[in-house]
Amino acid sequence: MTFSLDFRAHSEVGLVRRNNQDSGYASPSMLVVADGMGGAAAGDLASTVAIREILKADGPHSIEDTDELLAGALSRANHTLADLVQADPALDGMGTTVCGALFTGAELGMLHIGDSRAYLLRGGVLHRLTHDHSWVQSLVDEGKISLTEAAVHPHRSLLLKVLNGQPNHEPDLDRVDLMLDDRLLFCSDGLCGFVPDTTIRQIIVETPDLDEAMAKLVAAAHRAGGADNITVLLADVVPHDAALDAREGVIVGAAIDGEIPELVEHTLTGIPVLAPEDIRPEPQATGERALEDAEAPLLLDAEKSRYAPKGGRRGPLLTALVLTAAIALVLGGGGYGAWRYSRTQFFVGEQDEQVAIFRGLPGSVLGLQLGEVAEQSDVFVDDLPPYFQQKVRTTIPVAGLDAAHTTVTQLRTRADACIAKRKASGGKTPTPAASRPAPAGSPTVAATPGQTPLVGPSSSASPGGAVTTPTPSSSASTTSEPGAMEEC
Repeated sequence: MTFSLDFRAHSEVGLVRRNNQDSGYASPSMLVVADGMGGAAAGDLASTVAIREILKADGPHSIEDTDELLAGALSRANHTLADLVQADPALDGMGTTVCGALFTGAELGMLHIGDSRAYLLRGGVLHRLTHDHSWVQSLVDEGKISLTEAAVHPHRSLLLKVLNGQPNHEPDLDRVDLMLDDRLLFCSDGLCGFVPDTTIRQIIVETPDLDEAMAKLVAAAHRAGGADNITVLLADVVPHDAALDAREGVIVGAAIDGEIPELVEHTLTGIPVLAPEDIRPEPQATGERALEDAEAPLLLDAEKSRYAPKGGRRGPLLTALVLTAAIALVLGGGGYGAWRYSRTQFFVGEQDEQVAIFRGLPGSVLGLQLGEVAEQSDVFVDDLPPYFQQKVRTTIPVAGLDAAHTTVTQLRTRADACIAKRKASGGKTPTPAASRPAPAGSPTVAATPGQTPLVGPSSSASPGGAVTTPTPSSSASTTSEPGAMEEC
């Protein structure tokens, strides 16, 4: 059986941002959202490039062709981003998420990279069709934090994959069978990053009318603060309708009138450069509008060898990370490169048994450490009260380098007090030794990036971030009870 899509599309700046870096496109056979990042203009450009290139694949296709069509379109968009950065290095750091699908009459061919999302509502149950390419999602997958913790994690916008001109960030490709009365939702994190799935489900279940449902979703994002651009595509799977199939595609967001600089190849070096102003294309008319004068449909066979998918339907996230040894950071829709962002972050932890100040983020992704030692102190962790030994080994987030210095000074004061107390009582003062073991009763706790576990001297952290109390042993710390923070 063949169905049709009754769709709606909306994109706006939100309540906080100065400009809209999101773009979207909806048609009888395609739905796609792109959430751009990279500064005042580059995010606009990245999402515009993605949407303009991907919509060229729109049209009637068989489900067997969707993987190749979508992967090819995304690859061409990625090449364009790389060429733009090479021509204008000031654009380095721009990127965009992409979440979209080709509708073939009864199925969806899915394309996804980043943390924009696609949902399917069927029989009152809301299914998430995509898997976020985010650091926090990887922590959930590994069982280190819960979904509840992920929703409020301070680094929940840290992305592991985006479309940014790099060659190894492969998308997820999938296929979804559809049924009559299914409802589809594609959105940027301006909606799903602030409004819980339970609220989204309630709205689209209780509101049959598409326009009313759209208005309620946007209002929910506003009530949640409206801190990011908001792009929402809604579509109902309905009986085949020739009038619906004849509707023109609609572009929303930055891609409506975003201008993509013309690239020309330098005749001597072969390096792409921006074309002179007088031969660049005129910008499109502004305002939300139906797509007119679309470029010719994509020719599948001509591009097959160059843009065919390299693996299975789901591109290997881990391979991309290992090859690039980098991550993309996206903070509330305004993007920074991972290196740039990490230069602004600090935490206090342990290095070679001493307290140290680290630049970056605690933890690692696939063995790639996200922090490095900025300053090594002369304070030995074992000289601290057991409670603070635990805190240091778990890592202590700080607001900046000055705050890190203050924290180290406070730790030094506590270490000096413990050393004096031990000397006065005739006890031994710990001395530096490469082989010195950690004190009993002070278990090492794996740090959850971005969190500050409140772990006492007789507690350890579970993978989900909850605190559990181990069975006391004969070698336990001399601390009389949990919470005695200053006991040495």
